[in-house]
Amino acid sequence: MKYFSIIVLILFYTSGLYGQKGLVKSIDSVLSGTFFDTTLVAVDIYNLTTKKSVYQKNNKLLLHPASNMKIFSSAAGLLYLGKDYEFETAFYTNGTILNGELLGDLCIKGGFDPDFVSENFSYVISAFKEMGINRINGNIVIDIDRKDSLYWGSGWMWDDDPSTDFPYLSSVNINDNAIKVSVKPGPLNEPGVIEAIPNTDFVRIINTSTTTIGSKNKIIITRDFINRTNDIIIKGEIGVNASRFVNEINIINPDEYFLVLLKETFENNLIEVTGKFGLGSFDYSLLSHLLSVKRPYKDVIVNLNKMSDNLSAEMTILALSEKYFSLPASTEKGLKLVDSLILAARFRPNNYRIVDGSGVSHYNLLSAELTLGVLKLFYYKYPELHQILENSFPFAGIDGTLRNRMKSSAAQNKVKAKTGTFSGVSTLSGYAYAQNGEVFAFSIYIQNHYKKSQRVHEIQNKICEILASYK
Repeated sequence: MKYFSIIVLILFYTSGLYGQKGLVKSIDSVLSGTFFDTTLVAVDIYNLTTKKSVYQKNNKLLLHPASNMKIFSSAAGLLYLGKDYEFETAFYTNGTILNGELLGDLCIKGGFDPDFVSENFSYVISAFKEMGINRINGNIVIDIDRKDSLYWGSGWMWDDDPSTDFPYLSSVNINDNAIKVSVKPGPLNEPGVIEAIPNTDFVRIINTSTTTIGSKNKIIITRDFINRTNDIIIKGEIGVNASRFVNEINIINPDEYFLVLLKETFENNLIEVTGKFGLGSFDYSLLSHLLSVKRPYKDVIVNLNKMSDNLSAEMTILALSEKYFSLPASTEKGLKLVDSLILAARFRPNNYRIVDGSGVSHYNLLSAELTLGVLKLFYYKYPELHQILENSFPFAGIDGTLRNRMKSSAAQNKVKAKTGTFSGVSTLSGYAYAQNGEVFAFSIYIQNHYKKSQRVHEIQNKICEILASYK
């Protein structure tokens, strides 16, 4: 009986050893070939169940994280803002309400809410109606002292404007600081028919498009970003039988965008405003609070990671700055909390470079080892927050930026990971649930590839499938 027990233990140990050797061999096979003669790959994989390193390759190299930077921003938000932290857009007044009039100014305090949309004005209008206000005898002013004057992140590329991936930043945001414009065919030889959502006078539409014979679509929708205006330019040809063409583009001066949309909402709901709309600063001790629109961070983090929303990541960093440092809030101050996260994961912040919250910047330099360290920290030390973080990541083959990857494979719904992409860079880091019930944390950085995004995704997908198939 004694010898039988020893044999069982030996068989158990050796089967696990050979299983891991097989896993390493499989990953080595994926990372071999001439593709990596010109392309750099860094990988770090850790078995969270057995608490053993599984695979390491170039894991200490400093590389661009792209949107894997959002792992750090969202994790710092969970840890230092807290899952129940609320982004608050607050409305104050220096006046009084009398006989259906607000006698004084309406003052708006932005709270860095990245998900405020035009529909939220319905709550504002309802609250005003309940207070009996149908006229504002004063100005409507947004507090511009809550954030520094930098409207873009450090190292963002000027020619990426006017993509919505590069939103202008403010303490007051609305509709992702963007506008959606669609073009459908008009009568033959006439301009295409334009629809803007929201329909607003904040932008000027310049439509030189033409409806032509056929079903081809050669429409371009852009903004006059070179001259820093909000003129929306539509040009090109759209076939009379073509389907509607839609594009969403960013806008400049989002605080003024907020004001104009609020003004138009008041007008549409028959609330008269006698004063002007503008930007200013307030002493809140002299104001009375009227109402607030609040949004919990545990809701914001889902869109932040699943859809890799850059505005949400940047607003998280600014919210950290507002909470822990004096105003105005800044990215530089907010990133000090990311440094604290790195220290908590037992790494040295000075060994890395981080300049924004979204990963848009080409200045950021992190490592697969560090990214894995943050994933391990949350898994072991903060299990409740880990669950929120993990569930905010895209699920392979199911949703977010992984909805079309690893479908019908062993990794579908078993891999929950954050993607990262910009020119020449692709990253994927997160958690993988193996067939035998064990859990892996992994980080894959691939960069210096050219026009090979599909190939890079295949490599990342295959590694995830190997982990999910492990038994």
